Amino acid sequence: MTFNSMNIEEFHDVWVFAEQRGGELMPAVFELISEGRRLADEMGCRLCAVLPGADVRHLAEKLGGYGADRVLVYEHELLKDYRTETYTEIIAQAVEAFKPEILLFGATNIGRDLAPRCAARLHTGLCADCTHLDVDTEGYKAFLRRESSMDVDNTNFDSPLFDAHRNLKMTRPAFGGHLMATIVCPRFRPAMATVRPGVMKLGTYSEEKAKSVEVLAPDFRLAECDVQTDVLETVKSALKQVDLIGADAIVAVGQGIAKDVEKGLALAQDLADELGGVLGATRAVVDNGWLSADHQVGQTGKTVRPKLYIALGISGAIQYKSGMQDSEYIIAVNRSDMAPIFEIADIGIVGDLFDVVPKLIEEIRKEK
Repeated sequence: MTFNSMNIEEFHDVWVFAEQRGGELMPAVFELISEGRRLADEMGCRLCAVLPGADVRHLAEKLGGYGADRVLVYEHELLKDYRTETYTEIIAQAVEAFKPEILLFGATNIGRDLAPRCAARLHTGLCADCTHLDVDTEGYKAFLRRESSMDVDNTNFDSPLFDAHRNLKMTRPAFGGHLMATIVCPRFRPAMATVRPGVMKLGTYSEEKAKSVEVLAPDFRLAECDVQTDVLETVKSALKQVDLIGADAIVAVGQGIAKDVEKGLALAQDLADELGGVLGATRAVVDNGWLSADHQVGQTGKTVRPKLYIALGISGAIQYKSGMQDSEYIIAVNRSDMAPIFEIADIGIVGDLFDVVPKLIEEIRKEK
């Protein structure tokens, strides 16, 4: 039977693309599996992982441990190295054979390359760089109450677009992060999304689920004659970037350093060094060229969850707070006692960061 992405009644289950490189699963995959588990439970369906590669079957157990009910393993020597054409072919064949209702990719370099090609091949929609996902409408309303200024209780949600068990509600930053847009794909399946790494909460690993995961090796077609490119060499870049997502402590700076940028950055870096952390920044700091883009936190930067987050001279616009508000402990320093950042801070210090930070560093050194 010919595949038709508009026959939405035929599509079931939540799928996650299990990205691996050199036989090692990427961290974003486990976040997606954890989030996919939540969505699948809301929909009352299975969570499946699609795992292409060469000699990768052993990775299936780990995917099961984080919540996958089933892992579809596609092993072939032509899948050892990532190539857009071969991976697109495998994903397309898998979708056409099993018809998932939702298909999620990490918004990694590979995910951002592969997902749109698959969406075009399957004639369905794709929402890129999502920061929140919902199926259940009541859960979506709770998200809006928590993260937006929308008058949820006086908004009409009776539209078929909000059908709790049909449409994935994909939320992502729009217009440079100045507002959040929620997008649905009501006419085609699977509903596809790439999800920003670091935004989804990692679930708990279960040995019992790892042992019970169902592993399938479906039939597929892939031949040398179908491949138009060759991978001659893989070169890993030695470019050093700030690991905001993996940091336990982040000291972030905002426009408050403007009166003396060099000194402000030096103080923030000293504080981060004392805490064994890294330096973060708002979009304004990056746009002004004071720090590079890999330091940026927020809707248009990275979403982080460190054990300790210190915000220096940051007012705390909603676009920024959404990128760091799930940190375990937040300390904010700002001259204005009305700064929105204080709404989510565990400790708020009203004062000039140029006065406060040296005292913080001094006290930390005394404790050491």
